[in-house]
Order: sequence, then structure tokens, then C-alpha cells
Amino acid sequence: MHHRHLQVLRTDASGMPLEWIGYQEAAKLYYLEQVAYGCGSILFRLRGGVNARTGQRSRIEVNSIVATFGHANSGYKIDLSYVPPLNNAALFRRDGHICLYCGNNFRHSELSRDHIQPTSRGGSDTWNNVVTACKRCNNHKAGRTPEEAKMQLLAIPFMPTHAEYIYLQGRRVLADQMEFLKAHFPRKSPLHERAS
Repeated sequence: MHHRHLQVLRTDASGMPLEWIGYQEAAKLYYLEQVAYGCGSILFRLRGGVNARTGQRSRIEVNSIVATFGHANSGYKIDLSYVPPLNNAALFRRDGHICLYCGNNFRHSELSRDHIQPTSRGGSDTWNNVVTACKRCNNHKAGRTPEEAKMQLLAIPFMPTHAEYIYLQGRRVLADQMEFLKAHFPRKSPLHERAS
């Protein structure tokens, strides 16, 4: 796998997951001495120039998880009212790319966002009112509630915590990163089983 496809999980010094970063940003944090500690596997061994005085070549080893001092530039603030932004990619991943009406698995392009309580009838565009639906089921349900359309919902929608949202945003989550993130999921999170 080419290094540009790998992501580094950045946390604050206490271990709270903050965001995914590329190896260049991680190397910059190491260079600026903003990394409190690294854990997980070593993803990259980067070599720099040769020091004219010592004759030694600089080298940075980038771990799969890096804890940094503070949480500047992450967009995350420790706030109990934090609501992760709702987007289709994260929603479809939350629901495992499964239509929550027919139960079939679909590609991203074949899915849509369905509002349980339709927005045309006062429903909100929030995590707890949206589910992944195939386009066929979404068209069949139309502007009705699942009960009115006689379509049973296969799972209860939920708003992901910050750690769950970080997982949902990851492209290729490595095993050590997954174990680290799962430790921050609520005990009853539906993502525990899916992330295994």
C-alpha cells in the first residue's frame, strides 16, 4: 500500500482522538516538537538532509497514532454539546452501507439519505432522524413515515460520538488505530461489532 493512502490518527496529550492527518503533517508536528508521544506501529521512516556540522542525516519515524500537545487546528473542542457534521459518507458508513429498509448492501452511488420524519412534515436533518436507504426504498417511502409506508426500520439511527465520527471519517483504519478508537466508543455502540 502506498504511503499517501495511510492516515495518522492525531490525539491530544490525554489520548482523546482529534483527527486524521497525512504523513507530511505528522512529520511537521514531529519536527516542531509538538508530539507528546507516539504509539501504534511505525508507519513511515522519513529521511532528511545531512547536517553539515555533525555529518548525520536527519530521520523521523512517524507512528500510526501521535499524541500532540493541545488540540489547536483540529476543529474539535471538548464540549458535551458537540454534534459531528452530518454528511452522506459518514452516514452510509455508520449504517454499514446497508439500506435500513430492505437490508441489502449497496455501493455509495446507489444509496441516499432518508429522513424518517420527512423534512416536508417538520422532520430535521439530524443524525437521529436520518438513515441510509437505497434509492428504490427511498423513492417508495417518498414523503411518508416508515409506518405510513409500511416499511420497517431495521436499526435505530444514532448520533456518533466524536471518537465514532473520527472512525467514520477514516479511509483505511489500521488495526492498532481501530483498537485505540474502539476504546473511546460507548460500551453499547453499534460500531463495536462492525469495526471488529
